[in-house]
Amino acid sequence: MKKEYYGVLGVSRSAPKDEIKKAYRKLALQFHPDKNPDNKEAEEHFKEVNEAYEVLSNDDKRRRYDQFGHAGVGSSAASGGGQQAGGADINDIFSAFSDMFTGNRRGAGSPFGFEDAFGGGARRGRASVGIPGTDLKIRLKLTLEEIAKGVEKTLKIKKQVTCTVCNGSGSKTGATESCQTCHGSGEVRQVSKTMFGQFVNVAACPTCGGEGRTIKERCTACYGEGIKLGEVTVKVTVPSGVEDGNYLTMRSQGNTGPRGGAAGDLIVVLEEIPHELFSRNGHDVVYALAVSFADLVLGTKVDVPTLEGAVKLTIPPSTQPETMLRIPGLGIGHLKGSGKGDQYVKVNVYVPKEISYHDKELLKDIKKSQGLSPTAHNDKEAKGFFEKARGIFS
Repeated sequence: MKKEYYGVLGVSRSAPKDEIKKAYRKLALQFHPDKNPDNKEAEEHFKEVNEAYEVLSNDDKRRRYDQFGHAGVGSSAASGGGQQAGGADINDIFSAFSDMFTGNRRGAGSPFGFEDAFGGGARRGRASVGIPGTDLKIRLKLTLEEIAKGVEKTLKIKKQVTCTVCNGSGSKTGATESCQTCHGSGEVRQVSKTMFGQFVNVAACPTCGGEGRTIKERCTACYGEGIKLGEVTVKVTVPSGVEDGNYLTMRSQGNTGPRGGAAGDLIVVLEEIPHELFSRNGHDVVYALAVSFADLVLGTKVDVPTLEGAVKLTIPPSTQPETMLRIPGLGIGHLKGSGKGDQYVKVNVYVPKEISYHDKELLKDIKKSQGLSPTAHNDKEAKGFFEKARGIFS
């Protein structure tokens, strides 16, 4: 089973492209075959990292993966060429070396001069404003009829929304001041020295959350967070053919981030409600039909329910119990592409638990008929078999 791509790169589902690229470069460097010769496990990790990055760095592939998982991107991942390494630009790997020695020029702390060799490392920009909001996960129950055709649902969701009093700033007056911890840069740096040179670890400032500024007077409505609990209406379009456990990801429909931070995602997990009449087999539906012994022997026409209304079904004479009769095109729409599944009607004989005296007498008379006795048929078939065998060996 393939690993979840976000988990492979170690990022959240709401991670921006820059964060995904940064995580990829770090892991690609760690598991690159040149650094791990004859290490099959590292090689497999390297392939997984490249496959995950190819999908998550492409907006269209990432959207399809978020909606349908691995089935949405098929086997297209890890199919690159040219300067690509497993679908990812090899320059991203080289630039990772440059980041390791940021701030070190040849002869000034870096013994290998990687920064000169690969064009130098770009200076990190300031952290984005606000703290990103968290993702929300809800369950949406669907009937088999809704799954068969697809449906649009309107949902009311309680989540963190922007404070209307301070417009999300978290400040009562709007006044802010430079953060005393990071001095307005929004980030803190930790420098460590090794035999390979100087390593610089950069992280968002814990005091201001990467904003570079702090609030002077907090908003009393949201306690300086810029968000408060509210209720919103969201429309969810569910395609036909989904299955229990599938999920839809709605970008930026999750909790709003504090003080202007980007909103997280809304993850809608789909749940199929068991149907009273039908069971599901992929894109097909199955209906169990019980008919009388006489109808099975003589044949008949009956009204059969479907997901689109009742239809007339012909039961041929001498239909055997457990027979599956097919009604084409009355199943569930395909998730990918056009077309629909079929409905199957499983025919069985109806056996009443209680019968009247008159019906009981009729059954006794029928029981006397040799033509309706399975013993008579078995004896006839056995006789024919032995006569055929006698002719072969005589």
